[in-house]
This record gives sequence, C-alpha cells and structure tokens, in this order.
Amino acid sequence: ALIVGGIFGGIALWSAYGFWYGFPFLLVGIIMLAGYLLLGTILSTNQLLSQQRLEEAEARLNMTYFPKLLLVGYKGVYYMTHGAVAMQKKDFNSAEMWIKKSLDSGLPTDNERAAAMLQLVMIAANKNNIKAAQSHFADLKKLTVTEPMLKEQIKEVDKQLKQAGQGMNPSTMAM
Repeated sequence: ALIVGGIFGGIALWSAYGFWYGFPFLLVGIIMLAGYLLLGTILSTNQLLSQQRLEEAEARLNMTYFPKLLLVGYKGVYYMTHGAVAMQKKDFNSAEMWIKKSLDSGLPTDNERAAAMLQLVMIAANKNNIKAAQSHFADLKKLTVTEPMLKEQIKEVDKQLKQAGQGMNPSTMAM
C-alpha cells in the first residue's frame, strides 16, 4: 500500500503542483518498490516462522510475486524458506524440491548451505533412505560451518547416522 501510495501520490502531486512537489513521494515509492522486488518478503516471513505462525508465514511468503527478480542470496533463502514451511507441514517431497532449488539458486554462506544440506539429510532419513542421507551428510561435512548451534546439530545427526548405519550392517544384524 505504501509503494502504491508513494508512486501514485507522487504522480498526482507532480501533475497538480509541479515536479518538485511530487518528486519526494515518487522517489520513496520507487525505492520501496525496488526493495520489494530485490528483497521480497523473506525477513518478515522468517519472523513469523520463528513465532510458529505457519499459515501467516506461508501467506506472507506467497506475497513475493517475482522470486526470479530477488538478489542471488535472497533467492536461495526464499526457496529454503519454502522448504522449511513444507517441512513443518510434513510434506517431505515438496520440502526436498524447494531445498534442492535453494542450493541451485545459491546461498550466501556455508552456514546457510550447511543448514540446507542438513535438512536434506533429515528428509532422506525420514524417508528411510539412509544411503542418500549419508551421501548428503558427506557433502555437508565438506562445508566450513562457523555457527555453534549448527555445529551441534551436525554432531547429533552424525551420531544418529552412525547408529542407523550400524543397524544396517549385516554383521551387527547377525549378532
């Protein structure tokens, strides 16, 4: 509403009183439009997700009408956020598709890539595809993770994968 108000208000003032009366409103409207097209609604969506307001978060995320125009890092985060919403809904096929799309689109740091890879590991584990989970985890281990909470989650998943791998080992199954 502010974008439309700024642009149309600026145009109306420009036509009624002259260029300099409408210019500030027009400029603010154009800057806000550029921000919306390049950044989308990702930040406000993630705030809603952190408050566990899933339906509102999904509606807000769908307000980004032109995801292909987002900046490269934001495009990857946009797709990753779609994947997070799908994971919360337990729609693992959609989540996997969105997360792979986020990795293809580009994520800004190794921490974001690691979070996406960790979600792929969890999706594969939920589908009982241990080999795919271990393959994704091997790719995850190649990244340089600096965030302590993410490092802790990676250690925990590593333990669980080792236990799952031992369960599939024929020699331990015979015991």
